[in-house]
Amino acid sequence: MSRRARAIKRPEIRLDATLPVPLYKQLYERLRGAILTGQLERGARLPSTRTLASELGVARMTTAQAYEQLVLEGYLESRVGQGTVVARSLPVTLWRSEIASLEGERTNEGQTPSIPLASCLDSLKDIPWPSHLGGHAGGPFSGGAPGLDLFPYEVWARLIARHARQSVRAFAHYQSPAGYFPLREAIAAHVGITRGVRCTPEQVIMTAGSQGALDLAARTLLNPGEAAWLENPGYFGARSALLAAGARVIAVPVDEQGLVVEIGRDRCESARLVSTTPSHQFPTGVTMSLSRRMILLDWARQAGAWILEDDYDSEYRFRERPLEALQGLDHDGRVLYIGTFSKMLFPALRLGYLIVPPSLMEPLLLMRRSLDIHLPLLEQMALFDFLREGHYARHLRHMRHHYQKLRGLLYHELQAHLGSVLEVQAPDVGMHLVGWLPPRKDDRRAARLAAQVNIQVLPISTYSLEPLSRGGLVFGYASTNEETIPHEVERLQAALEDL
Repeated sequence: MSRRARAIKRPEIRLDATLPVPLYKQLYERLRGAILTGQLERGARLPSTRTLASELGVARMTTAQAYEQLVLEGYLESRVGQGTVVARSLPVTLWRSEIASLEGERTNEGQTPSIPLASCLDSLKDIPWPSHLGGHAGGPFSGGAPGLDLFPYEVWARLIARHARQSVRAFAHYQSPAGYFPLREAIAAHVGITRGVRCTPEQVIMTAGSQGALDLAARTLLNPGEAAWLENPGYFGARSALLAAGARVIAVPVDEQGLVVEIGRDRCESARLVSTTPSHQFPTGVTMSLSRRMILLDWARQAGAWILEDDYDSEYRFRERPLEALQGLDHDGRVLYIGTFSKMLFPALRLGYLIVPPSLMEPLLLMRRSLDIHLPLLEQMALFDFLREGHYARHLRHMRHHYQKLRGLLYHELQAHLGSVLEVQAPDVGMHLVGWLPPRKDDRRAARLAAQVNIQVLPISTYSLEPLSRGGLVFGYASTNEETIPHEVERLQAALEDL
């Protein structure tokens, strides 16, 4: 008398068509789990694919695919005349290990697994990125963003559409890792005229904003553990790029002439790199003097070190011609010049550039190929036309005049309402100004008081790696408007009364 497979009560199965997981995959997972946890014993008979499909209200193909996968993996056996049963010869070792895995998943539900990650991530957690960098609109006086209401979006959309129609097919293959060559030519010509940068188009590398340029340079020029100078206070984006590259960051103070090179020498004369903002130091706003620039270049030449010159917003100089770049004074090939269009146009554009000594092009492009090969091309083409057709120059003139008015109004209102609390310094350049607090006043507490009335100002101390002699508040004015500035300053005055 032939032995028959035992039919037992099946576990309840529910499938959800709204989930992204295919129904057959859901059924496969339910049956596999029931087998491994013992709800379906070895030798237990399963209904036919037609019967189960009818019970579950799905197509027969769904049940057939699930059964087929389970048969292929050895969980089920299917023989003509005997139907489909749970495999009697399922390996015990597999059975135990799979059950332990399932039980472990249940035990750890809701818990963050302990995964070994890069050690630099702990340091990166402390970087004070503003909330608007996460896609949220910044509050009054939040810095880092230009005046987006005044950008000529219709012109930009037309240029993007033009190249989407005419150029995509011809340029659909991989491109040069350095970027779209006509745009590199236009950038080299532009910075040569406006910033005194000496370069050829072949020295220009397109990057994902200034942050992409900082990251590419730090990864290429530094080994983990090597020292890099960073202005104190200084740009947190530079700090994060150096830390991500494994650098040992050396804080170097800034005074009224810019980076204090002699203190940098005393702290680490053999540093491999320095990140600096000489034309408009961020966040203090000072401009590095000519004598200090020459001292910095002399140190870099003697130490064989590299200088990352972040020229992030110096085209917004209101009274005289923008100061020429540090790169134009460099005769030893030690300076890498960084520029960005994200501050000039709009942040989501994520287009910047790195202008490098010829000797560094090959290693930088080698690193670039390993990171992301090259940037998307459509925006680079549109930006080239934006420059070539004069839209960029017109927009820059318009915004320079607009920012000058905002700066003057904010300076006047802060002086009138908070002059007894803040020493306001408003240089004739950029998109932000600084209000310095009296000694021993806590700028972090001042920022918290402002945040209580939804005014976002960042304390200078958040940009610092070591204590400063006095605290201050950074006021971005580019994304504000003339109508709201007086009201917001009055609200800030009331908030800081408890300081």
